[in-house]
Amino acid sequence: MQKQKSESRVAVYYELTKPKIWYLLVFTAFGAALTAAQIYNIEISPITWMLMLFSVASGSAAANTLTNYHDRDIDAIMERTKGRPIPSKRIFPAVKARNFGLVLAAISLVLAFGISFTTTVEQGLWATAFIAFGLVNNILVYSYGLKRRSRTNIILGGICGGSPPMIGWVAVTMTDLWTMGLAMAGLVFIWIPMHIWALTLHFKEDYKKVNVPMLTVVQSEKTSSRIIAGSTVVMVLFSIAPFFILTETGEKMVGDVYLWTAIASGALMIGISIWVIFKPVEKAAWTLFKFSSPYLAVLFIALMVDSGL
Repeated sequence: MQKQKSESRVAVYYELTKPKIWYLLVFTAFGAALTAAQIYNIEISPITWMLMLFSVASGSAAANTLTNYHDRDIDAIMERTKGRPIPSKRIFPAVKARNFGLVLAAISLVLAFGISFTTTVEQGLWATAFIAFGLVNNILVYSYGLKRRSRTNIILGGICGGSPPMIGWVAVTMTDLWTMGLAMAGLVFIWIPMHIWALTLHFKEDYKKVNVPMLTVVQSEKTSSRIIAGSTVVMVLFSIAPFFILTETGEKMVGDVYLWTAIASGALMIGISIWVIFKPVEKAAWTLFKFSSPYLAVLFIALMVDSGL
């Protein structure tokens, strides 16, 4: 009986971390690391893999936990979120969730710095810096600073989405960090607004109830759908950028496999976003939201496959 109770508590705290979010972010870090390793023919040690992946996982989980703690008041009102562990009082008092999040944040920083001992000090310091930036941007800038104050919240607060690919890249090499590494981070950063705006268009009444000024709440449905479509087009155009990036020796890092994958998957995303324009209702917005995560995953899979050819 005690074992069942213990497992239940683990499940509740696991749910608190929003695993569906950090799964994808960890995958982008994995994709960046494998892509870098294949381009430069660098072998990644098992310990480096573990430090990198677990630092991103714990850091992302920490950010989600601490933003859940901060948003517990509005989460208790919104239909979509009132069943979460804190508002449903499955974790009570709420300070337990805050402490859990702080421990995860500390673990993520320690693990990131641990990369210094399996690669170089410079790589470990950069990995730690990217983890710290991600935590500060997501928790302080987005959740505490902008979410309830500005329609630009998800744009300025979504920069942290680019941290996992940067961590994955520096865990392997510092070469071309600010070209290909940054391009992979940019894929995530530019993807985030479209992903979130599609979700908030679907649940706009929830956000209205709690006076959170998401773009889809403060703008008309028509304007919001056009902005979502426009951001999708920008995202698709940017997704082609890695095809044009060259190594220091003048060779392309990825080739036609990635290019045509980006074009084909991007065409699908643009098509769905156009549907949102002409019929900006719950079903269309929800469809765009549901397709957006697989779309990002497909881009990173194509990068990994193409860089290994």
